Amino acid sequence: MQRFAMDKLVEWKNSTKRKPLVIMGARQVGKTWLMQEFGKQYYEKVAYISFYNNNSMARVFEQDYDINRIISAINIEVGFTVSADDTLIIFDEIQNAPKAFESLKYFYENAPEYHVIVAGSLLGVALHEGISYPVGKVTTLNLYPLNFREFLYAVGENGLADALKTKDYSLIDSFSEKYIYHLKNYMYVGGMPEAVNAFLNNSDYYAAREIQKEIILQYKGDFGKHISSNEVVRVNMVWDGIPMQLAKENKKFFFGQIKKGSRSSEFEKAIQWLVDSGLVYRVHKVNEPHVPLSAYKELSFFKLFFVDIGLLGAMSELDLHSIIEGNNLFVEFKGALTEQYVLQQIISDTEYSPYYYGTESATFEQDFLIQKGMDAVPIEVKAETNIRSQSLKAYYEKFHPSTSIRLSLLNYKEQDWMVNIPLYAVCNM
Repeated sequence: MQRFAMDKLVEWKNSTKRKPLVIMGARQVGKTWLMQEFGKQYYEKVAYISFYNNNSMARVFEQDYDINRIISAINIEVGFTVSADDTLIIFDEIQNAPKAFESLKYFYENAPEYHVIVAGSLLGVALHEGISYPVGKVTTLNLYPLNFREFLYAVGENGLADALKTKDYSLIDSFSEKYIYHLKNYMYVGGMPEAVNAFLNNSDYYAAREIQKEIILQYKGDFGKHISSNEVVRVNMVWDGIPMQLAKENKKFFFGQIKKGSRSSEFEKAIQWLVDSGLVYRVHKVNEPHVPLSAYKELSFFKLFFVDIGLLGAMSELDLHSIIEGNNLFVEFKGALTEQYVLQQIISDTEYSPYYYGTESATFEQDFLIQKGMDAVPIEVKAETNIRSQSLKAYYEKFHPSTSIRLSLLNYKEQDWMVNIPLYAVCNM
């Protein structure tokens, strides 16, 4: 399986200013596989340490941060001698060993010659709850489910994947039907590596769905293991309510729709836990479409999306025929699924941070807003080829952005005020 993050790991390995690397991401997005595969391909030896139910190794870091002593303990644990010039040291599930995480500062300051990578499924939660982050002493890499281009590589469509990055639409548009076929498959299978692998065996959609259901159960199991009994109820309510919220025309998260009469303060901790764990993406509204967009972010207004489009389909119980062939159920839900898809591609396959724009009275709310240089660029998401862009047009007439983008199943087209980019080419925005 080809993951674009591998290229970033190679850059890290070859950097003259290398620091310990922290890989952030939700459970089941492939962090462990990526670290081990990277070690297998680019190092002679891999010293893999998991802190899951490994109290003896966790205690090694409780005494002090003497790197020589720590390396000696690692040698004993893995059964061979770690060398700075040919060994990759991996600390997995590091959220279970806070002192091991803090030791990264001392690896950087006192033993920078060692190549150290760490990851943890709930590391974001642990950091938010008080584990000391070694600011300036580590490099961070975010890992997400497979994006659409990675999915194309996984199913053997290397040519289609390569063509997207050329931005040669005379070539890309020639294969629009093939792109759309694989896009529909991606909308059902999603990007969780285990689900993709299940699908690869004889295009087995149903095996992929079973994996998705298992992953959802594991996530919900984490709620009960790591959250207080009082808070787990709220976390479940937020988690279970996201499909309903996304299905609305106005996708802003309304607390009153998950519990009548509820207020945001009741669910702040629950939402933050889901965001910190990487299971949910939060996209904030901006009250003015000006740069820098972050300066106009409204903290109390946001949309919530799942970590993966396949999991959204599984949570919503969308069947195979709904997406692949289309039916009334999918017609009702296609906007939610398409926005989820676009959000994932923006996060994982572009350099932009997504926001959205809207006011209480505006009739031209924009699905997403990104900052390109000194421009705030509106993005309208359409799930079909038979589309109208009234909202985007109204936005353009009010704010006159230098660039306006519509994402749809239409081929690439430039107009005086707008460019239409095919949904399968979000990476080219």
